[in-house]
Amino acid sequence: MEEALEEARAAGERGEVPIGAVVVVDGEIIARAGNRTRELNDVTAHAEILAIREASAKLGQERLTDADLYVTLEPCAMCAAAISFARIRRLYYGAEDPKGGGVHHGGRFYSQPTCHHAPEVYSGIDERRASDILRDFFAGKR
Repeated sequence: MEEALEEARAAGERGEVPIGAVVVVDGEIIARAGNRTRELNDVTAHAEILAIREASAKLGQERLTDADLYVTLEPCAMCAAAISFARIRRLYYGAEDPKGGGVHHGGRFYSQPTCHHAPEVYSGIDERRASDILRDFFAGKR
């Protein structure tokens, strides 16, 4: 999670909402990303999506069945779906997102009967530091 937090900090320094993600296979980080929605003018350029794209390209496959994803904020519904479609094995996330989350809040994507694959989910990993990064970023915007 430390590396995901670093990606979040870097995203914040670029003026992006500070969310970071890393994909790990066999204990090795194979992909990392921070939000780049503003930089790329792409609403789908969330940290999770970018990290999944990078991991898939490196491995030459669309399914990441042996991969774990670490992300600093509870994934939104779009990212939760991408995680499911990529068949990510485990999802670890930091801060809860009661307003925009799609895992334990909102649509609760993995609980829906239409969800084909639900990863093991572990929440609250380094939650305080992940929350602090977001809180500090938005405090600076006010």
